[in-house]
Amino acid sequence: MTALRIIFLGTAELSCASLQALAGDAKFQIAAVVTQPDRPKGRDLKPQPSPVKSLAMRLGLPVLQPERAREEQFIAGLRALQPDLIVTVAYGQICRRRS
Repeated sequence: MTALRIIFLGTAELSCASLQALAGDAKFQIAAVVTQPDRPKGRDLKPQPSPVKSLAMRLGLPVLQPERAREEQFIAGLRALQPDLIVTVAYGQICRRRS
């Protein structure tokens, strides 16, 4: 059986358990992880990665961080990855259906 190619969209800590489960299952191949761009946080306002980005990097997964998920160039890049499935868990942007 061929593994399903997945693009995972998530940002919040809540998303990490789902990403971890998918990454640990041989039935799935994660083609890319999409998360929000690093944002300033803390007293120094230094850019910090999202919990999902931190996990994806530990797992050695490719990470994409578009400013806007609706941008045509970004959508074309997702299509080029030829996913079988896109999984979204607490991503933080509205994704419109495209044909």
